[in-house]
Amino acid sequence: MTDPVIIGDCTLYLSDCLHILPTLGKVDAVVTDPPYGIGEAAGKAKTRTSGLSSKLRSPQVYRMDYGDEDWDNEPISDELMSAIRSAGKWNIIFGGNYYNLPPAKCWLIWDKLNGETDFADCEMAWTNLPKAVRRIQYLWNGCMRANREVRHGHPTQKPLGVMEWCISHIPPPCDLILDPFMGSGTTGVACVKLGRKFIGIEREERYFEIACKRIEDAYKQGDMFREPPPKMKQEAMF
Repeated sequence: MTDPVIIGDCTLYLSDCLHILPTLGKVDAVVTDPPYGIGEAAGKAKTRTSGLSSKLRSPQVYRMDYGDEDWDNEPISDELMSAIRSAGKWNIIFGGNYYNLPPAKCWLIWDKLNGETDFADCEMAWTNLPKAVRRIQYLWNGCMRANREVRHGHPTQKPLGVMEWCISHIPPPCDLILDPFMGSGTTGVACVKLGRKFIGIEREERYFEIACKRIEDAYKQGDMFREPPPKMKQEAMF
């Protein structure tokens, strides 16, 4: 287990969350997108198209290839899911429909506006939030993505706008947010922009490096109402 990287108010661990979670105290909220066990990382996207309609679809233009990895071959265990849920007072867990979770009053629904594609129309986040079901419409596929947002090489990357919207539903006070499956760091970037503290854990080194750079860049963009953070540094665990 390596020492965490500190970037401003973000603490980032290159490790398996199984090892890190027991060392952390309670956070205000867990906002995460764990593996669903659907093989999305195992070359599945090579055979998919993501055009906005059958008339526009072109495999040569829209086909995506993220490589062939095994981290999404199986869903996480019930024991790990329980530990993740216990880590925060509030939970927002994408892919909750793939897991054995309690009934929820509030699901956060991301309508992807996919049109005629072989991708799901929506993604669902299970929550324990005390409110009704909420939905956001946010285009993510093809060249007409909302806000022209860039993909960063992770097959299940969520849009920044969607993660900011999710965090906005967490009741105050909500100062510290944990993502134990950080991926390319979108939850962390959202926390930077919303002025929250963040803990991120990612076991794949190439995604961890992308997340570090994205979070550092988010701080560099600055906010006229906040002081700039200290430069990125490596901090000893003990």
